[in-house]
Amino acid sequence: MRLLFLGPPGAGKGTQCKKLAEVLKIPHLSSGDLLRDAVKAGSDVGNKAKSFMDKGELVPDNVLIDMFRERLSSKQCESGFILDGFPRNLAQAKALDAMLDEIKKSLTVVLNIQIPDHLLTARITGRRTCPNKSCNAVYHINFKPSKDGKHCDLCGTELVQRSDDKEDLVKERLKVYNEQTAPLIDYYDGKLLLRTIDGDGEEQAIFADIMQTLNPSSVSSQS
Repeated sequence: MRLLFLGPPGAGKGTQCKKLAEVLKIPHLSSGDLLRDAVKAGSDVGNKAKSFMDKGELVPDNVLIDMFRERLSSKQCESGFILDGFPRNLAQAKALDAMLDEIKKSLTVVLNIQIPDHLLTARITGRRTCPNKSCNAVYHINFKPSKDGKHCDLCGTELVQRSDDKEDLVKERLKVYNEQTAPLIDYYDGKLLLRTIDGDGEEQAIFADIMQTLNPSSVSSQS
């Protein structure tokens, strides 16, 4: 099964992707993780990406596509994959389609986690993160607080609010998503690949909805 997740920041894509990857035994591939892995490995595409990252510039679409081609063509992805955080706009989506056609691994289904902006703002601004790089646990002041509300339950490090989780930046992130990424909803709907998931609910209930949506009888073909 070859899946792509859409949804605004704070919709819970990362959490659901990780759970799904464990159940389906296929890799969860986020653009950020792939970039870090490629740079660390020192591959050709990793070195190209690093040259832009070192200058604080966005990695160009053609380099991102080469990076995904490298991973998706590997043995690790023979049984399928879950894409998360890429593509982010129509140009990237069309480039991804062309690349997937080239390696004969077209998408099975696109899952869009849908949730109103005002709920997303409350979710994101309430997040607290463990800054210990070997831990990186994530909590929420309302939905998943640590035991004392201040320190990580796993390593005891004092929790912080990430700078991009503050309300003014959250609104800007949502604006960018709605302008650049939300058009992909209609794009993939036009390809008859889109399935919509209600993201307003408990984590386990949302995951159960995803699993029901991915039931073989609900998905046309995995070929």
